[in-house]
Amino acid sequence: MPKMKTDKGAQARFKVTGTGKLRRRKAFKSHILEKKSSKRIRRLSRESDVAPGDAKRMKRLLGM
Repeated sequence: MPKMKTDKGAQARFKVTGTGKLRRRKAFKSHILEKKSSKRIRRLSRESDVAPGDAKRMKRLLGM
């Protein structure tokens, strides 16, 4: 059985923390920012944890 390859799309989008949790970027911050409030843009800048239900699937894509 060959080794599982890391999904490169997932590798670019998710970061593994020291404790093994996954972090992700929030959506809606790439363009059309003029109409969005500064508060909203600031909030979108923060990374957040991947939902527990999705984390298992994401870790599999990352070959963990």
